[in-house]
Amino acid sequence: MSMATVSQERVSVVTIKILSQKYIMSIPQYFDVHTHAHFVAYDTDREEVLRRALDAHTWMVNVGTQKDTSCNAVEIAKKFGDGVYATVGLHPIHTEKSHHDAKELGADQKFTSRGEEFDIAYYTKLAQEDVVVAIGECGLDYYRLSEETKEKQYATLWGHIEVARAVSKPLMIHCRNAFDDLIPFLASERKNIFPENPGIIHFFTGTVAHARALLELGFSFSFGGVTTFTRDYDEAIRFIPLEYILSETDAPYVTPVPFRGKRNEPLYVKYVVEQIAKIRNEDFEKVRSVLVDNALRVFRLA
Repeated sequence: MSMATVSQERVSVVTIKILSQKYIMSIPQYFDVHTHAHFVAYDTDREEVLRRALDAHTWMVNVGTQKDTSCNAVEIAKKFGDGVYATVGLHPIHTEKSHHDAKELGADQKFTSRGEEFDIAYYTKLAQEDVVVAIGECGLDYYRLSEETKEKQYATLWGHIEVARAVSKPLMIHCRNAFDDLIPFLASERKNIFPENPGIIHFFTGTVAHARALLELGFSFSFGGVTTFTRDYDEAIRFIPLEYILSETDAPYVTPVPFRGKRNEPLYVKYVVEQIAKIRNEDFEKVRSVLVDNALRVFRLA
């Protein structure tokens, strides 16, 4: 064997090691699949909040709730690069004039949510950005319900499905007090969503029966900080196969123990992962690793 051949082999080994190390470093330790670090609540320290998470090998998806927050999520993801991603969509409560949330829109604004008409063309264009990994937060929210509200929410959810189909990206679903309507609707649209990866039911609050029906449609489920201070979700977390479970914070809301009462942030998703492992009585490292793999698969980042 010539010295040149030996040298080439050594270079190849070194190259493989470097590439392998780069790949390992590019895989996060935790993944917050649903957060809102682009909201007004972080305007004074957003850089520090995101850097804390990234330095701890925690990746995140900032979830859009209307045009402004969707644009902000995209711009922040572009700024930070790998590890910070976005979704774009219209939250069901923003399909009509609704309660004002200072953490989302700002305390100095004197108006309630203006009520946005879903613009398919606008969201389809924005969804084509590489940093956008899902469409939503979309769905049904019956907390304050009227028949007009229900009709708008159905139409808007259908619009999100059209956008998701156009750009081949999964859905980020919000559902509150509406699973008995959401599931038949999604089943009726099954041909228009991706059977192998339709999306995520964020902050899942349904029953085991609801989970079973949504699993049959291919959906995954994310759980957040509420799991650390109530046992209401334990049965669903035990029932759902680990390969369909994801971790989230929904920051700045629903801060987990031991930080209850303080503003939530993506860094705290590790406490959610710890709690999921505890509830399922499974090895923490296994749960942590599988939940990251699940997120990478759902968002097509692997």
